[in-house]
Amino acid sequence: MTARDAAAHAEDAASLTVPDITLDRLRDTILDIARTYNSTSPPEVYRTAKELLLDTQEKLDRTQVPRQREHLYLTAGQAAAMLSAVCFDLGALQPAVQHSRTAILYGQVIEHGPLQAYAHGALAFLAYWSGRPAAALTLVRTAQGFGGLGATACSRLAVIEARTHAHLGDHEQAVQAIRDSLDIPHSNRDDLHDDIGGEFGFSSERLAMSNATTYLLIGDATGAEEAATQALHLLDQRDAGSRPLLISSQAATDLARARLLRQELDGACDALAPVFDVPRDWRGAGVLERLAAARAQLTRPVFRTAAKATELGERIEEFSASSVSRNFRGSEPLALEP
Repeated sequence: MTARDAAAHAEDAASLTVPDITLDRLRDTILDIARTYNSTSPPEVYRTAKELLLDTQEKLDRTQVPRQREHLYLTAGQAAAMLSAVCFDLGALQPAVQHSRTAILYGQVIEHGPLQAYAHGALAFLAYWSGRPAAALTLVRTAQGFGGLGATACSRLAVIEARTHAHLGDHEQAVQAIRDSLDIPHSNRDDLHDDIGGEFGFSSERLAMSNATTYLLIGDATGAEEAATQALHLLDQRDAGSRPLLISSQAATDLARARLLRQELDGACDALAPVFDVPRDWRGAGVLERLAAARAQLTRPVFRTAAKATELGERIEEFSASSVSRNFRGSEPLALEP
């Protein structure tokens, strides 16, 4: 009886597993989502990442094999992190926060430092976007404390820290964090930001674009123009089909904003020309907020009587009104579900 019971128990345990080839398929899917993020429209990323998260959660309910569960928790956390990123791009800020918290919990279960750091950094980013820079600074400090982070992760967190200091009005610390982001004193890698990369990574052009925004927040038109120009120069070195529209449109808008600070209206119009060609599905929250800031700049007295400024302002409003992310701001983009 004891032998039969033991054998039956073993057979039951053996049934609580999933084929390893299925785990490979799930990993390949998250690799594809992350690495093609910038060449896939946000609505399509949302659909794919949501399907992956649900699929991974279903597999977690089927297996009790520790190795498989660790693999699945990591994949689920990565899928949740991608959902957070795309929900932000679609203007759904609260779901973006919820997905980042989900990613943190999955990362905590398996004690995965890079995943927890990535998700805490996303929460910090979302916090200052929501007008809570003090909370953002606490979150980014927490993110920087996780172990196993490579140089890419550290650069990304330094950029987020810089923006946080700028929102807090601390110009000196903002500039210092920008310098830190450009001069990380090690070449370590981690399995998320570097080995997967893509949206989990932080390319040189993205770093420059993000720092341009920080310079704008502290009123440094020269620094902003230099950083935005560098981002666009790096993007121009890519093949036309591999230039990320989300990053290039944000960098171009920041260049326009820097020129408006200098009262260079013609230069701002030139910078924004390619932005207005961005398709509706690619008009993410990042570029819309930057365009809103540019629209506000156009109301300054120096531009008030300029016909070109009026025309540019109206074009910004029309462009923003027809964006896909405008329709989902503040809520889960349920309408994107098949």
